[in-house]
Amino acid sequence: MTTLVHLVMVFLHVAPSNPVSKRYGPQINGWVYPLFEQNWRLFAPDPDSFNRKVLARTAQKGPDGSARVSPWFDLAAVDNAAVDHNAFPSHTSQNLLRRAWSSYVETHGGSDTARSERAVMMQKYLRNIAADRFAAHHGGDTFDFVQLRVVTMPIAAPGTAAGDRPPVPTENRLLPWWKVTPHGK
Repeated sequence: MTTLVHLVMVFLHVAPSNPVSKRYGPQINGWVYPLFEQNWRLFAPDPDSFNRKVLARTAQKGPDGSARVSPWFDLAAVDNAAVDHNAFPSHTSQNLLRRAWSSYVETHGGSDTARSERAVMMQKYLRNIAADRFAAHHGGDTFDFVQLRVVTMPIAAPGTAAGDRPPVPTENRLLPWWKVTPHGK
Protein backbone atom coordinates (compact mmCIF):
# COMPACT_ATOMS: atom_id res chain seq x y z
CA MET A 1 0.00 0.00 0.00
CA THR A 2 2.86 2.38 0.86
CA THR A 3 4.49 1.72 -2.50
CA LEU A 4 1.24 2.48 -4.29
CA VAL A 5 0.75 5.73 -2.35
CA HIS A 6 4.36 6.72 -3.08
CA LEU A 7 3.98 6.07 -6.81
CA VAL A 8 0.75 8.05 -6.99
CA MET A 9 2.24 11.00 -5.05
CA VAL A 10 5.37 11.13 -7.21
CA PHE A 11 3.29 10.80 -10.38
CA LEU A 12 1.05 13.69 -9.32
CA HIS A 13 4.15 15.73 -8.48
CA VAL A 14 5.82 15.30 -11.87
CA ALA A 15 2.64 15.24 -13.98
CA PRO A 16 1.35 18.39 -15.65
CA SER A 17 -0.92 20.52 -13.50
CA ASN A 18 -4.37 18.97 -13.13
CA PRO A 19 -7.36 19.31 -10.78
CA VAL A 20 -6.15 16.54 -8.45
CA SER A 21 -2.61 17.90 -8.11
CA LYS A 22 -3.99 21.42 -7.57
CA ARG A 23 -6.41 20.30 -4.87
CA TYR A 24 -3.92 18.12 -3.00
CA GLY A 25 -0.77 20.20 -3.72
CA PRO A 26 0.27 20.71 -0.06
CA GLN A 27 -0.10 17.00 0.73
CA ILE A 28 1.80 15.99 -2.42
CA ASN A 29 4.61 18.45 -1.69
CA GLY A 30 4.73 17.31 1.94
CA TRP A 31 5.31 13.75 0.73
CA VAL A 32 7.81 14.57 -2.02
CA TYR A 33 9.97 17.27 -0.37
CA PRO A 34 12.71 17.05 0.72
CA LEU A 35 13.47 13.33 0.36
CA PHE A 36 11.98 12.47 -3.04
CA GLU A 37 12.54 15.69 -4.96
CA GLN A 38 12.74 15.19 -8.71
CA ASN A 39 15.17 17.14 -10.88
CA TRP A 40 17.24 16.81 -14.05
CA ARG A 41 20.65 17.45 -12.52
CA LEU A 42 21.81 13.94 -13.36
CA PHE A 43 21.66 14.87 -17.04
CA ALA A 44 22.60 18.55 -16.77
CA PRO A 45 24.58 19.00 -13.56
CA ASP A 46 24.92 22.47 -12.15
CA PRO A 47 28.28 22.45 -10.36
CA ASP A 48 28.76 24.81 -7.47
CA SER A 49 30.82 27.91 -8.08
CA PHE A 50 31.37 28.27 -4.33
CA ASN A 51 32.83 26.23 -1.52
CA ARG A 52 30.66 26.30 1.56
CA LYS A 53 31.82 25.46 5.03
CA VAL A 54 28.79 24.51 7.10
CA LEU A 55 29.85 24.72 10.72
CA ALA A 56 27.77 23.61 13.69
CA ARG A 57 28.06 24.13 17.40
CA THR A 58 25.83 23.02 20.22
CA ALA A 59 24.78 24.29 23.61
CA GLN A 60 23.58 22.48 26.68
CA LYS A 61 21.73 24.26 29.42
CA GLY A 62 23.06 23.41 32.86
CA PRO A 63 20.95 22.90 35.98
CA ASP A 64 22.00 26.34 37.22
CA GLY A 65 20.80 27.98 33.99
CA SER A 66 24.26 28.46 32.51
CA ALA A 67 24.96 27.37 28.95
CA ARG A 68 27.90 25.19 27.88
CA VAL A 69 28.73 25.89 24.22
CA SER A 70 30.81 23.50 22.11
CA PRO A 71 33.49 24.60 19.64
CA TRP A 72 32.53 24.85 15.96
CA PHE A 73 32.50 21.55 14.03
CA ASP A 74 32.83 21.53 10.22
CA LEU A 75 29.99 19.36 8.84
CA ALA A 76 31.00 19.98 5.22
CA ALA A 77 34.54 18.71 5.91
CA VAL A 78 33.06 15.38 7.04
CA ASP A 79 31.16 15.13 3.73
CA ASN A 80 34.25 16.07 1.74
CA ALA A 81 36.33 13.46 3.57
CA ALA A 82 33.72 10.79 2.75
CA VAL A 83 33.97 11.67 -0.96
CA ASP A 84 37.76 12.13 -1.28
CA HIS A 85 39.59 9.07 -2.60
CA ASN A 86 36.33 7.13 -2.89
CA ALA A 87 35.74 5.66 -6.34
CA PHE A 88 31.99 5.33 -5.68
CA PRO A 89 31.03 8.03 -3.18
CA SER A 90 27.55 8.04 -1.75
CA HIS A 91 25.07 10.50 -3.23
CA THR A 92 24.14 11.33 0.36
CA SER A 93 27.74 12.15 1.23
CA GLN A 94 27.99 14.44 -1.75
CA ASN A 95 24.69 16.28 -1.72
CA LEU A 96 22.53 15.97 1.41
CA LEU A 97 23.97 18.89 3.37
CA ARG A 98 24.59 21.01 0.25
CA ARG A 99 21.03 20.56 -1.02
CA ALA A 100 19.56 21.14 2.45
CA TRP A 101 21.42 24.45 2.64
CA SER A 102 20.45 25.56 -0.88
CA SER A 103 16.79 24.68 -0.17
CA TYR A 104 16.97 26.63 3.10
CA VAL A 105 18.29 29.69 1.24
CA GLU A 106 15.62 29.31 -1.47
CA THR A 107 12.83 29.28 1.12
CA HIS A 108 14.27 31.84 3.55
CA GLY A 109 16.30 34.20 1.37
CA GLY A 110 18.46 36.50 3.49
CA SER A 111 16.13 36.22 6.47
CA ASP A 112 16.06 33.39 8.96
CA THR A 113 12.33 33.74 9.50
CA ALA A 114 10.20 30.99 7.96
CA ARG A 115 7.30 32.48 6.00
CA SER A 116 5.74 29.29 4.59
CA GLU A 117 5.15 25.68 5.53
CA ARG A 118 7.90 24.63 3.13
CA ALA A 119 10.32 27.06 4.80
CA VAL A 120 9.50 25.60 8.22
CA MET A 121 10.03 22.09 6.82
CA MET A 122 13.40 23.02 5.29
CA GLN A 123 14.49 24.63 8.56
CA LYS A 124 13.62 21.44 10.48
CA TYR A 125 15.34 19.33 7.82
CA LEU A 126 18.58 21.35 8.04
CA ARG A 127 18.41 21.40 11.85
CA ASN A 128 17.94 17.62 12.00
CA ILE A 129 20.84 16.95 9.63
CA ALA A 130 23.12 19.18 11.70
CA ALA A 131 22.02 17.68 15.03
CA ASP A 132 22.31 14.08 13.79
CA ARG A 133 25.74 14.62 12.26
CA PHE A 134 27.05 16.45 15.31
CA ALA A 135 25.76 13.70 17.60
CA ALA A 136 27.30 10.99 15.38
CA HIS A 137 30.76 12.57 15.56
CA HIS A 138 30.64 13.59 19.21
CA GLY A 139 29.31 10.33 20.66
CA GLY A 140 28.63 11.02 24.38
CA ASP A 141 27.87 14.71 24.12
CA THR A 142 24.36 15.77 24.93
CA PHE A 143 22.95 19.09 23.84
CA ASP A 144 19.73 21.06 23.75
CA PHE A 145 20.43 23.62 21.01
CA VAL A 146 22.28 23.68 17.69
CA GLN A 147 23.51 26.68 15.72
CA LEU A 148 24.89 26.81 12.18
CA ARG A 149 27.35 29.15 10.55
CA VAL A 150 27.85 29.01 6.79
CA VAL A 151 30.97 30.51 5.25
CA THR A 152 30.82 30.81 1.45
CA MET A 153 34.11 31.05 -0.44
CA PRO A 154 34.40 31.64 -4.22
CA ILE A 155 36.12 29.06 -6.40
CA ALA A 156 38.74 30.63 -8.65
CA ALA A 157 38.17 30.15 -12.38
CA PRO A 158 40.54 27.66 -14.03
CA GLY A 159 43.78 29.26 -15.14
CA THR A 160 43.45 32.38 -13.01
CA ALA A 161 46.33 33.36 -10.80
CA ALA A 162 44.98 33.76 -7.30
CA GLY A 163 48.48 34.24 -5.90
CA ASP A 164 49.30 33.25 -2.36
CA ARG A 165 46.38 35.07 -0.82
CA PRO A 166 43.43 33.01 0.41
CA PRO A 167 40.01 33.74 -1.09
CA VAL A 168 37.88 36.28 0.74
CA PRO A 169 34.53 34.90 1.98
CA THR A 170 31.57 36.24 0.03
CA GLU A 171 29.19 35.38 2.86
CA ASN A 172 29.54 34.53 6.52
CA ARG A 173 26.03 33.76 7.76
CA LEU A 174 25.27 32.96 11.37
CA LEU A 175 21.90 31.29 11.94
CA PRO A 176 19.96 31.52 15.21
CA TRP A 177 20.07 28.84 17.89
CA TRP A 178 17.56 26.07 17.23
CA LYS A 179 16.06 23.93 19.98
CA VAL A 180 16.55 20.18 19.51
CA THR A 181 15.49 17.26 21.63
CA PRO A 182 18.15 16.13 24.12
CA HIS A 183 21.05 14.16 22.66
CA GLY A 184 20.45 15.84 19.31
CA LYS A 185 17.71 13.41 18.32
